Amino acid sequence: MKSLDVEAVRIFVAVADLQSFTRAAEALGTTQSAISVKLKRLEDGLGHRLIERTPRSVRLSAPGALFLESARAFLRAHEQALSSLSGDRRHFVLGIAAHVAGPEVSVLLARLNAHDPCLTIEVRLENSRVLLDAFDRGELDAAIIRREEDRRDGETLGPEHFGWFAAPQFERRTGEPLRLAALSPACGVRDLATRALDQAGMSWSEVFLGGGSSAVDAAVAAGLATSVFSRRLAPAGTVDIGERFGLPPLPSSEIVLHSTLTDPKSKAALRTIASAFREHRT
Repeated sequence: MKSLDVEAVRIFVAVADLQSFTRAAEALGTTQSAISVKLKRLEDGLGHRLIERTPRSVRLSAPGALFLESARAFLRAHEQALSSLSGDRRHFVLGIAAHVAGPEVSVLLARLNAHDPCLTIEVRLENSRVLLDAFDRGELDAAIIRREEDRRDGETLGPEHFGWFAAPQFERRTGEPLRLAALSPACGVRDLATRALDQAGMSWSEVFLGGGSSAVDAAVAAGLATSVFSRRLAPAGTVDIGERFGLPPLPSSEIVLHSTLTDPKSKAALRTIASAFREHRT
């Protein structure tokens, strides 16, 4: 009777999800050669090639596509069997900056759940400074935020590039201050915008403060004001108006992951978070 190696199945699922041996090795905290060896043993044991490899791509074979959902179920059952002995569900509190959270969050949460189905995940959405303060107080297990100017710690997940976005019909009359919408007075992206305008000697007026990112998105999309957004997260239907109105260029920033967790299970969860975030951005 054939038996399945849990670690080999975990490697197969990681490679299938990330479509990369390199990213799978990073997510699992191992080497690319170890990934290749264990996957080859799994394929030999099952008698099927699960992953098609070429110098330019990594994709599921037909048997691999059939095996994938069963492999996920196998890993879930394994984790649930182990957790049943402890009697406790682990609790993971993740802070994500409101101006950072994008489509990759659903991928990230799905990967966390697949990594540990018995994990209770709590997500807090706030601006970067609020989350960083909460992290420093020990209220968060991890935080994904825009890098603050006074902090150089944290694992870099990728660059963040900004632009001035507004509805296509947005207009600014001659001599009128630039109408701005922002998340909150304490928002770092708001500071980025107002500092750039002040340095350029351009007048501005804050006409909308939103209690959440969706409110700011709606105000900008409705033509009430312009706002600074990450280029990957600009509201649907808006356009970059920086060149049209001669607005000042905006400096790029970085997205960073903060955590002090050191136990193996938590470190594996953090690798899953970082890998999912990087993969979706790529």
